[in-house]
Amino acid sequence: MFAGPQITRFAPSPTGEVHLGNARTALFNFLLARQSGGRFLLRIEDTDRERSKEEFVSALKRDLEWLGLGWDGATLRQSERGGEYQSAFAQLAKLGRIYPCYCSAQELEFSRRAQLASGRAPRYAGTCRELTSEQRAAQERAGRMAGWRFRVNAGEKIEFDDLVHGAQVFASEDIGDFIIQRADGTAAFFFSNAVDDAAMGITLVLRGDDHLANTPRQLMLLSALGRPAPRYAHVALINGMDGTPLSKRNGARSVAQLREEGYLAEAINNLLYRLGHASAEGELLTLEAMTQRLDARHFGRAPARFDVAQLQSWQKQAAHALPAERFAQWLGAVRPSHCDAQQLQHWFRAVQANTVLPADAAAWARVIDGPPPALDAVALEKVQAAGAAFYAAAAAAAREHGANWQAICKAAQAASGAKGANLYRPLRLALTGNEQGPDLGTFLLAMSAHEIQRRLQRFAI
Repeated sequence: MFAGPQITRFAPSPTGEVHLGNARTALFNFLLARQSGGRFLLRIEDTDRERSKEEFVSALKRDLEWLGLGWDGATLRQSERGGEYQSAFAQLAKLGRIYPCYCSAQELEFSRRAQLASGRAPRYAGTCRELTSEQRAAQERAGRMAGWRFRVNAGEKIEFDDLVHGAQVFASEDIGDFIIQRADGTAAFFFSNAVDDAAMGITLVLRGDDHLANTPRQLMLLSALGRPAPRYAHVALINGMDGTPLSKRNGARSVAQLREEGYLAEAINNLLYRLGHASAEGELLTLEAMTQRLDARHFGRAPARFDVAQLQSWQKQAAHALPAERFAQWLGAVRPSHCDAQQLQHWFRAVQANTVLPADAAAWARVIDGPPPALDAVALEKVQAAGAAFYAAAAAAAREHGANWQAICKAAQAASGAKGANLYRPLRLALTGNEQGPDLGTFLLAMSAHEIQRRLQRFAI
């Protein structure tokens, strides 16, 4: 697929939190670079002075590091590269490939609507393309600020092979002249993005297919500047389960929000790996395994669908696979307060198999810390059906043998003849208030013998 090491990049704009679409782009670029023995670079596209915030830069770096997507070398920031853009701008000016545009936003919108009304695809009408020097001077005397547009040659075909979509052909007449420098002097996306890709030696640009139509503009810029062009791969966007683009309305959360909710990086990475990349592997994969198994030929053209149930499924696998020490670290302050160090280790071991998010473990911490669990009418009926002798024998076993689950069960069975669910369910309800849950043989080791006896004895009367 690749002839040598690939240099990829993740180039977010620091105007908000990293969402799942951004994170997937970073993941795929990271994996492709590592797979080919190349480099994964980070570029901050912060030329939008009003919307770019330093706190978002710090947050996105924190998200990447948490996901395990470490980048190579120093972070490049577009706000510090004005000299590079001015040099490329001057080169295009010398070649006659740019011109000032004085059209206002209102004029451009009016032109766009007129073109649509007449059945034409909207593009810049070339209003300022052939202004004379006198006409330009008049515009400036009137106080109109100029952006600068790239002059698109007529009659050209822009062709490239997209790694996902295959051969692509665009006619220059369908594109129209486009802004490369805003009226405030800052570089526009098409321009800075292409110039930086060339300067950084990027060989492969993987991004969402909403950028597919941007590619011919960037290829024209790079050709005019005489700079090398990367190969492009445009992966399908992520939709919600309703088939519309993923957003807060249909369940999207940022990486930071998911982390705060307790989701693990392994779960998010495994979900993203399979959104837009066909994989028959159902097991939880490490980043190293993903690097080995990612196949660029398996990137999909149809929009991938985010399903929170799939995320929870990966989260369940990830939580259950955590080593004991990391499981405890992940839960943080979520733990019973009435346990000594040894009891706490038993509690961690007992609840891990029943924990998907920390909130699940918190419920089992309350079972240890709280008073004897209250039972609703249905549960109370099931408990009372076992009979007072059943619980008297179980409580006596707890008094004699402590947190020995087998001894408690044996005593209750001997007193009542109960077996299977008729034996275990009443005991579990009396001890935890739940019909299902952690292995009680381990869970009870986190409780004091006195508390176990107390919970059983209350039904022995």
